[in-house]
Amino acid sequence: MSFGGDENDSGGSGSTGGDTAPETIVFGQPGALTGAFDFLQPGVSQAADAAVQHINEAGGPLDAELELVRRDTAVDPQEARTVATQLVENDDAAAIVGLFSSEINPLWDFLQDLQTPIVTPWPGSTFLDTRGGDKGTPDDTSDDEWVWRTVVGDTVHTGGSAVYALEEGYESLGVINGNTEGERSYVDGFLSVFENNGGTVEERVEVELGASSYQSALSRLFDADFDAFLVSMPQESAITALGDWSDGGYGRQPILSDTLAQQEVIDQVGSDLNGAWVAQPGRSGPGYDTFEGIYTEAGDASINSWTPPSWDSVQVTALAIEHAGSTDPEAIQSSLGPVSRSGGTEVSTFAEGKEALANGEEINYQGAATPVDFTQHGNVFGTVTINTAQDGEFVATSEVSAADVREYVAEGEY
Repeated sequence: MSFGGDENDSGGSGSTGGDTAPETIVFGQPGALTGAFDFLQPGVSQAADAAVQHINEAGGPLDAELELVRRDTAVDPQEARTVATQLVENDDAAAIVGLFSSEINPLWDFLQDLQTPIVTPWPGSTFLDTRGGDKGTPDDTSDDEWVWRTVVGDTVHTGGSAVYALEEGYESLGVINGNTEGERSYVDGFLSVFENNGGTVEERVEVELGASSYQSALSRLFDADFDAFLVSMPQESAITALGDWSDGGYGRQPILSDTLAQQEVIDQVGSDLNGAWVAQPGRSGPGYDTFEGIYTEAGDASINSWTPPSWDSVQVTALAIEHAGSTDPEAIQSSLGPVSRSGGTEVSTFAEGKEALANGEEINYQGAATPVDFTQHGNVFGTVTINTAQDGEFVATSEVSAADVREYVAEGEY
């Protein structure tokens, strides 16, 4: 059995469509093996590897062996373009199960031309709220956009954070964010709900990442009068900025972006961070317990908010191949909606789905992170967990239901 290859692995064979059943089917996983988000990759890798192992133990899609080829992009758009090309042209990847917002957004036209299904656990970008998926017409691929995400978008979980802030009585906001697409998107998702429901933004400061000090930016920000401030930056830069905030004694309520619920952030910044909260995609999928049991046997990487979506991305894509009876990219694209939307036999693993499909049943994949009921734009809804810094660690203290958040997101816009 071969799975979970690193960036130097070569791909398998036979992963394109045709009348002959392939011996090997390849999924390509662009990953953050290095770079600002590399601390999240171990959990995402372990989940994908565990999914591949499970799928192969169940007989594999089309009775072929599934292989995962993982290549590093360092979350750099140009490197991501090179890696995506390598995965499709050199490794014969039938689908791609990765890519971040900061890679997808600038490469959108290129990815459409690639015409390979991208089912990714990473991107929160509001850019994808109305881009991607099959537009609700799986039998007609002429209007398809080839990106699907198994993680709830920023509009959902930042919306949950904004709802929570308003419920807690914070009606005015200051914002400091990094100057990259992912950081801007997080803020935009938050503000779209916050401002539309009575909140006001008194000051917003955008900064270069990787600076040795953010005291000047903080001074400008805290000249304004507001109740709470939102920080949207990668971990290293956020630790620097929050350290400067603590040293400067600025006070007020911190609200942190989703990647910052990490022990290292609290360890580096200290007790002044007590009371800060982070809204993250919840672990609300009907198949979470099944996932967790298999995942914990596969290694010791910690589970983060992108770990269950990584499992889901591999599972639902393998089921799409089984449903399509083909590894032709267009056939996979056409089956992602049908295996995930309401109706049919509910299944939480590839093994269950393969059996149901063999019995002539339609299936409805129930994921680990969410129910994976893909919208027309290839998005998902799920609960939002509020994690609060308390006594030197982040603790889950509240939850905003998917139904509550969905009230703030127009269906046609997501």
